Amino acid sequence: MSGPADHGPSVVAPRRGVADPVKTLMHRHRELCERAVHPMEIAAGLEAHGVTDRTAARFRHRDVFSLAEEMYARSSHDDGTIPHPETAGAPRPTPNQVLLSLLPGAMCAAAVAGLRLTSGRTRLAVAAAGVLAVALGARAALRHGPLSPPGHTSSGVSVPGTRACTYWLLVYALLGDGLLAATVAGGPDGLPDGTPAGAWPLTTAPFLALTLACAPAAWTAHLFTARARRRLATSRGLDEFTAFVRPLLLGAFGLFLCALTGLLAASAAALHEPAGYAQALALGALLLLARLLVTHGFTHAPAVALGAAAAVEALALATVLAARLPGCGLLAGPVDTLVTARGPGAVQALACAAAALALLVHAIRALTRASAHARPEEQR
Repeated sequence: MSGPADHGPSVVAPRRGVADPVKTLMHRHRELCERAVHPMEIAAGLEAHGVTDRTAARFRHRDVFSLAEEMYARSSHDDGTIPHPETAGAPRPTPNQVLLSLLPGAMCAAAVAGLRLTSGRTRLAVAAAGVLAVALGARAALRHGPLSPPGHTSSGVSVPGTRACTYWLLVYALLGDGLLAATVAGGPDGLPDGTPAGAWPLTTAPFLALTLACAPAAWTAHLFTARARRRLATSRGLDEFTAFVRPLLLGAFGLFLCALTGLLAASAAALHEPAGYAQALALGALLLLARLLVTHGFTHAPAVALGAAAAVEALALATVLAARLPGCGLLAGPVDTLVTARGPGAVQALACAAAALALLVHAIRALTRASAHARPEEQR
């Protein structure tokens, strides 16, 4: 007797008259069973295809791992050709990937140094070249570095959508606070001149710290992924795996925030500018969580979160500008009040913090599942 369906499209529920329903399931996931070197790998693959403990009970097993153990025991394995489970961790970043993770910070540091050593039209040329160099460095790091997406992603919003929002958020981190402050005051009275004291000031210290943080972000992401995949080969159940990975995720997240805090303090001291801890930490947390999810094949939630934060920042600027039209003065009320009370960085801080919190809740659910860390061939 079978109850309501609660599994994905690839799950074959036992039908009346089928003598061996587990054998039917094994046939559907034959490649998964043959490649597996540990029952946990089969459990992760079943989880990825929507098999739950409730589904496993219909195969007369207490949970998914127990079902996976039987499937593993009944599968034929050639131990001479299959690697040991302990070698199935995350691949180490190549030297090129390590260099790419350092590239945005190096380009930004060179651009900031150039701005400090030049003036007039030369400074504007250096600023333009620096922005282009940082943009190209960030593009290379996001597409080919350690934080690049895998060869397979879940269905949903495409990865380029997350990159576009990432670029917007980074540009706003550099120009947005100064533009918002100048707009609220009735300006801006001119274009950016590449200094933090101009008519349209730049917030270079937080921006420099964020670009430098690409390297610790890549390191903490690799640490999380490598330890989670090693645990995948030794766990005795999905619940045990989740109990291990949840604090691992939170620890890696906290480690990155500590590294970013240190970079903010160092950048502020070197440039003699405000560090902007609130907005920079909120943005850094949002970007790290988004890249962690993208690198594990989850693209929809990061695109929504990044897009929402970018939309809030754009809307704040738009309402202040729209308030200059006749009869629309009330539109700028909320933003004016927030900027007056907490400064222009409050808009960025609130937008990114809210998006990061929502993404953290989603990441705790998505990235603590065994299927999120299974190799692509284990999920077929």
